Amino acid sequence: MAHAFYVYGSYGFAALVTTAVTLWTWADGRARRKELAALEASGIRRRSARAKDGE
Repeated sequence: MAHAFYVYGSYGFAALVTTAVTLWTWADGRARRKELAALEASGIRRRSARAKDGE
């Protein structure tokens, strides 16, 4: 029982870090998708995209 604060604190900290990394990854993914959409809208295409006729 003497170590309960340490154990629960450690689990809480691990949950906080896991949540923060998950949210950071999700937000960064959204930002990259918006960036790609803006680039594609401006005419810049990815090398992996198939070229249209005449391009």
